Amino acid sequence: MTTSPASASIHLRDLRLATAHALVAQSLGSEMHLQGQAPLVYLQSLIDGLCELSLKDPLTGLPNRRYVQAVLEREIDRVARTGEAALLLMLDVDHFKRVNDTHGHLAGDVVLQSIARTIETCVRPMDTVARYGGEEFAIVLPACQFGFGKVIAERVRRAIESTPVHISPSLTLNVTASIGGAFALQWIRSTAALWFDRADAELYKAKLDGRNCISIESQPESTVSAEEKSLLFGPLYTPSGWGDLPPPMEPSTGSAQ
Repeated sequence: MTTSPASASIHLRDLRLATAHALVAQSLGSEMHLQGQAPLVYLQSLIDGLCELSLKDPLTGLPNRRYVQAVLEREIDRVARTGEAALLLMLDVDHFKRVNDTHGHLAGDVVLQSIARTIETCVRPMDTVARYGGEEFAIVLPACQFGFGKVIAERVRRAIESTPVHISPSLTLNVTASIGGAFALQWIRSTAALWFDRADAELYKAKLDGRNCISIESQPESTVSAEEKSLLFGPLYTPSGWGDLPPPMEPSTGSAQ
C-alpha cells in the first residue's frame, strides 16, 4: 500500500522556509521565540505568524483591509439576526498628498502612525480600527446606538485635530481628517460592499463640506415591519390574538366522512 502525501513525514530541510522565518522573526523582534522548538511546533509557529502578518498593516500595526472585511461580514450577520445597531466610520486624512509632497513620504508615514494611535484612544476595546488603504482608516463599532454615532465621530475628529504630529525636533505638523459614517441595516442581510459604499458616500459629503468635519447617514428605516419581525421571531398572531404555533397537521388518510 502506498503512503498518502498527508501521512508522509516532512523534513524541514526539504522546505523553503528562509523567507517565512525571516518575516516572522522580524515581526516578533527576535529569533529567540523560534529557536529550540520541535519541528511541528516550529512549523505551526511559522504558519500562525504568517497568518497574523497577512491581516496586519505593517506601517501602523493596525488590522488591514482583509481583516476589516471579515469584521464587516460578521457584524452584518449579527445585526441581521438581532437587530442591534452597528456603525462603520470611514476616515480620510485631509490634504495628505500635500504632506508627502512638502515634507516627504517618511513624514507621511509618521502622520499615519500618529493618527492610528490617536484613533485607538477614542474607541472601545471591542471596536475595530483598521487601515483601509492609503490615508483611509475604517472604524467598526458594534452595539453602537444611533444617538452616539455623531458623538463618537466628532470625538475622533477633534482628537486628531488637537494632536500635533512631531516629525522631527524642528518639524511639527497639525493635521485634520474628514469622517463619514453609516449604520448597518437592521434585520436585513445586506453586504459589506453596500455598507462600505454608504459610509464612503458620507465621507465624500464631509469632504465637499470643506473637510475637517463629519457626515453621518440618517438613521435608515428598516424595510421589515414590526408585524414581520414578530412573525419571524415571536409567537404566531391569530384572529383571537397572539398565541403559540399550532401543532403540525396530520396528513389525510382518506376522504372526508
